[in-house]
Amino acid sequence: MRKNDKRKSGEKTVSSVTLLWGGRFKKPLSEEALKFSSSFDVDKRLWKHDILGSIAHAIMLGEAGIIDASEAEKIVKGLAALMRDIETGEVALEGSDEDIHSFVERKLRDYIGETAGKLHTARSRNDQVATDFRLWCRDVIRQLAEAITRMQQALIDQAEKHIDTLLPGMTHLQHAQPVRLAHHLLAYFWALQRDLERLMDLLPRVNVSPLGAAALAGAGLPINPRRTAQLLGFSETAKNSMDAVSDRDFACELVFICALTMVHLSRLAEEIILWSTPEFGFVTLDDAWCTGSSIMPQKRNPDIAELVRGKAGVVIGALVQLLTLIKGLPLTYNRDLQEDKAIVFNAVDITLGSLSVMSQLVATATFNPERMRQALTGDFSTATDLADYLVQKGVPFREAHHIVGQLVLHLSEKGKGLEDANLDDLKLLSEKFDADALSLLVPEKSVERRKELSGTARRSVQRQLRQAKAKLERTLKWLRSFPTISEQIQQVLGK
Repeated sequence: MRKNDKRKSGEKTVSSVTLLWGGRFKKPLSEEALKFSSSFDVDKRLWKHDILGSIAHAIMLGEAGIIDASEAEKIVKGLAALMRDIETGEVALEGSDEDIHSFVERKLRDYIGETAGKLHTARSRNDQVATDFRLWCRDVIRQLAEAITRMQQALIDQAEKHIDTLLPGMTHLQHAQPVRLAHHLLAYFWALQRDLERLMDLLPRVNVSPLGAAALAGAGLPINPRRTAQLLGFSETAKNSMDAVSDRDFACELVFICALTMVHLSRLAEEIILWSTPEFGFVTLDDAWCTGSSIMPQKRNPDIAELVRGKAGVVIGALVQLLTLIKGLPLTYNRDLQEDKAIVFNAVDITLGSLSVMSQLVATATFNPERMRQALTGDFSTATDLADYLVQKGVPFREAHHIVGQLVLHLSEKGKGLEDANLDDLKLLSEKFDADALSLLVPEKSVERRKELSGTARRSVQRQLRQAKAKLERTLKWLRSFPTISEQIQQVLGK
């Protein structure tokens, strides 16, 4: 702010900071109240989105004849110059401003003088912040989708290496049936695919322009909201001005998607943590993704995976925070909503960071096929195959289940596994067993018998890999058509 600037009576100054309101007040806002109520340190990360929204608004004001076309052009050029200077570091995002909107308008006044005061014509900070926030969320949907695809690619790459690696599939953390490691890893691909599709599904609800709602009742000047929506790449305008400024459903949905994505990452992290223990020995993590102990020289801790598991709780908590924040708010805008951005920013930052580290951790992990296969020895995980064999011989499944259960008990009491069984052991419990039943006790045969519903058969897993790659390619194509915030700015400035 220039020291010699004279502010108009409608503005209010506290210790050289110009507030955008104040004509009806006799006393200035206290320094403590300003510090307590300022959101600048949080919402300054919206600077690009705020300038983009302001450029579109200024273009519309000029086209609609609400301000002179030359004034609109002057404002747009000033905003473009401010953006360049912030990007180069010539202008720092710092000061005692009330919020990013105040900062941008104050700096714009430094560039173009009093004409900057016309930018806020037919606009409130209520529809302005809603616009900024939606633009930011739209950009973040793209970033999250990109991060998820990198995680999915890491899972696909490892799955392709381990189509023939077998390990115990578990329920209740107890050995259940043999599965392929590729099949196990791809289960996480599909969980993340659902997260990705939720982001895509959210986009139309984010991509709605609230600009033109003003404070709550709509603008009293002949604006063109459809024009600003078009310039900003929004697919439609808000249907109700009161809902436009008070709606934060889109933010809640975004945080929910982050929370569920973190739950999926946390489950994977938990398995990696277990698998990296000496007791399992299924995986060795790259040194770049492990830490040591300050006292025990031998330690090699999966701290990064543990942190992802821990941070999942923070993002889940963010969802509860946000829902609690808005649950009792009457229409329309209330200052409580200032707190939404810190919650959402933190949830998104954690999710993006977690996706990044987990994708690299998985990509560089070394799985141990021999140890996994060894874990299938003596675990009775082919028992269901024997029950299915008896069913094919005409034995009711419930009876077959009991017979094989008795066989497991018989062998375990002798300290044997199913792979140690001979035909006499089988016939001791049922004459329906023939010599061909012994081949079913081999895990490699067990996984091959499960061809349906994307089961563990080799052919089935290969088909699943092809499906996963096709999904990933479609996502990447979608992302290529999705402009970044910087690309959107260039499009607007070019119009």
